[in-house]
Amino acid sequence: MPSLDPFFTEWADRRPGQTRSLGRASALLTALGLDSGHAPVLGVVGSKGKGSTATTAAAALSSVGLRTVLVTGPSFRSYRERVRVDGTSVTDAVLDALGAGIDAARRELPTVEESGGYLAPSGLFLVAGLLHARETGADVCVLEAGMGGRRDELRLAGPEVVALGKVFAEHVGVLGDDVVEIAREKTLVAGERTRALVRLPQTPEVAAEIDAALAEATGGRVAAEVVDPGEPGVEPPPALRPPGLSAASGVLGTAAAARMLEHLGFPGPNLRSLHDVLGTVRLPGRLSRHAVPVQDGPRPNGDTGRAPSSATGPRRGTGAAPEGAPDGEAAGTEVIVDSAIDRVGVATALAHARGLWGGVDHVLLCLPDHKDVSGAVEVLGDLPVTAVRLPEAHLRFEHALPAHWGRMDAADLSPATLAALGRRVLALGTVYFTGRVLEAVDAPTDRLFG
Repeated sequence: MPSLDPFFTEWADRRPGQTRSLGRASALLTALGLDSGHAPVLGVVGSKGKGSTATTAAAALSSVGLRTVLVTGPSFRSYRERVRVDGTSVTDAVLDALGAGIDAARRELPTVEESGGYLAPSGLFLVAGLLHARETGADVCVLEAGMGGRRDELRLAGPEVVALGKVFAEHVGVLGDDVVEIAREKTLVAGERTRALVRLPQTPEVAAEIDAALAEATGGRVAAEVVDPGEPGVEPPPALRPPGLSAASGVLGTAAAARMLEHLGFPGPNLRSLHDVLGTVRLPGRLSRHAVPVQDGPRPNGDTGRAPSSATGPRRGTGAAPEGAPDGEAAGTEVIVDSAIDRVGVATALAHARGLWGGVDHVLLCLPDHKDVSGAVEVLGDLPVTAVRLPEAHLRFEHALPAHWGRMDAADLSPATLAALGRRVLALGTVYFTGRVLEAVDAPTDRLFG
């Protein structure tokens, strides 16, 4: 496992009242020689779907033979997944070397107190991506912002092309007081080097704010381009788009990649090559489907199965057949994992699972209080559900839940506890949780496309 100290030390040692410092991040880029000399950047911002957009964009750029560095976050199972080349994670040794280089430059900077703030982990992984792109001679970088835009390190990288996903009221009070202010914050990631901004359809109020902020950021040089996944003939075709709500992200990423190719002087992607590569894209935790590893001994979901000892509440119902269970189906548990965080996402994931399986035996749901817990409760209705608590101190799990729901701690997730819930388990929630589920089923996460 790589050493993560270079990426997390300043964040871990932060004092009350200290915030991330873009000035300090800018000084670090200068110390590393990345303030002006780095590969062209396609930046991805938005409230949801950034990882899917960035991955699709990187795949589309790789389809024409460009060496592409992709930076996304959070990771699924390992921090090396934060930096990828042509869709494949760097090794632990490479991430160690990148961290060492960043740490050496960081030690030459003024102190955190003198800088007025610390270096944020998400920004340092972005710096690692830029550094690795230079070391490997990459042609282009696709960089996913953290939750911000104007105050995100991505702005310092000067993205030539910006992909802006759907903006909604996520992080209210942090990025802005309402969705319009949040849209402005995200749009202002654009700057002097920006040559194109491609966005998904927005509400009229949000669209107007995006146009105004983009004009301000680029001096009126750039007008937003709208790509509508519902329009006929938009690439990629529906069969090559990610499932569920991520389909729109696939369209946005492909369109943004096309704009970057234009900027780099390419005629555009060859559709056959584009479709071949997009056909290999796999997005863990985005309606991804996995077999739960079989354990030695009696099957946990057989007659001798037990619910996890720390869980309370019902597990499999009261002896009735699981919802929509097909007769004669072979034993064995599958899990569909999705990072749904609101009622729309939960409803989409539930419909997807029912379409594949015919029904759902059990739902694992992990939504901290600041997510749409009420919406999820309404959508899930009378289904057997177990609410999962995470140990992260900054997440609260105090929202009132239905009495029939079970409870468990994320530490208890394992193949056995998943199999004890039935043959068709839907795992939904924050990425901190979905990553743990992917770990439990030993899902392959190092390669996102071929």
